[in-house]
Amino acid sequence: MRAPTLFALGFEWQVAVRFLKEGRFQSLLIIVGVAAGVAVVAYISALMSGLQRNTLDKTLGAQAHISITALQERVTPALPPPQPGTLRWRDTQARAQRLQTVTNWQAIVALLAQRPGVAAVSPMTSGAALAQRGEATRAIALSGVELSRYDRIVNLRSKLVAGTLTLSPGEAIIGQTLAEDLGVRVGDRITVVINERRDTVRLTGLVDLGIKDLNRRMVLVPLRSAQTLLNLPGGVTQIDLRLDDVWTAQTLAQGLARELPNKVESWQEANAQLVSALRAQSVSTMLIRSVVMLVVVLGIASVLVVSVVQKQREIGILRAMGTTRAQILRVFLLQGVLVATLGSLLGVLLAAGLIAGFTAFVKGADGLPLFAIGLAPGMALQIVLITGVAGVLAGLAPARRAAHMDPAQAIRV
Repeated sequence: MRAPTLFALGFEWQVAVRFLKEGRFQSLLIIVGVAAGVAVVAYISALMSGLQRNTLDKTLGAQAHISITALQERVTPALPPPQPGTLRWRDTQARAQRLQTVTNWQAIVALLAQRPGVAAVSPMTSGAALAQRGEATRAIALSGVELSRYDRIVNLRSKLVAGTLTLSPGEAIIGQTLAEDLGVRVGDRITVVINERRDTVRLTGLVDLGIKDLNRRMVLVPLRSAQTLLNLPGGVTQIDLRLDDVWTAQTLAQGLARELPNKVESWQEANAQLVSALRAQSVSTMLIRSVVMLVVVLGIASVLVVSVVQKQREIGILRAMGTTRAQILRVFLLQGVLVATLGSLLGVLLAAGLIAGFTAFVKGADGLPLFAIGLAPGMALQIVLITGVAGVLAGLAPARRAAHMDPAQAIRV
């Protein structure tokens, strides 16, 4: 037997709509209930999505997705291993680590730049130093970069608060907080000191990385200038990668660790607590969504069960007039779909209003919204479809009960 099409369901649609209209107040209550549940699901989904995106943007806005560095030096015991049955006390003390360069870094950079999924590659030479301006002295993290490459890693251009984004020999870009500590501004000069080596640089720009500690310590100079100051001619201490998809960083890092004789660390490893918090948020959001959708299903099912009881006489008459069990089954399934669809559409509109209210009234200390939040069309469509499926599932039990009702007994009720 061929399954009925949408155009062949005219009779079932008419009966389903009529049953809903006869119990208008009851139908309105359940539609509003479904809308409230869908609004909660949509709003929380959009809120958590915006919060996680904002957290990732702030965290990864100042760091690479993957960092490649040289392996740490290890101390090898000079004594041979003890013979079986002998006991030897020994204490191996780790040696002080020194700046090490990534071997053959030019070839690695060229290879990674062509790798699928890698958006940008930037070599860096970094180390500890001091910044001096008059009597003021501050400990800094000196980083030598190729500005065009590094800008693609952290989007430095968007973080510029003063000056211009240029970095020629004898110039530097520093964090905004460090500039305040040293009492300098764009165009002033500071002295960078490392051991006995020193260099005076002119400030061309101030940046705000969104993290106060970084703003207090960061000094960017040209790559060759840092190599000279740190006594690492031609070497780099780190290679930074930015990926098209941040969530592939762990997998790619594991693959690169097997290919390269270097230490490869993804942003997930460097921010393990943040990843755990994001996962906990995702699990909590999924749990809330599941519970709310379960409540929606039970609400629709309860209304349809009451409708079956109230419409027993009508169902019996329809069955006596030749309506098949399959038609009765489809009548109540269609009721579930109608209630779920109307409720979900109203709920999406209500969620959009809640999101607009959040954006308009919830603001930070600077008067701007705390973070961007929006209900993506794909997410809205997914919620509507899931709610429609929930309506079908909710109508299964009442529909089966109505379809198997004895016409004679139903008419006598």
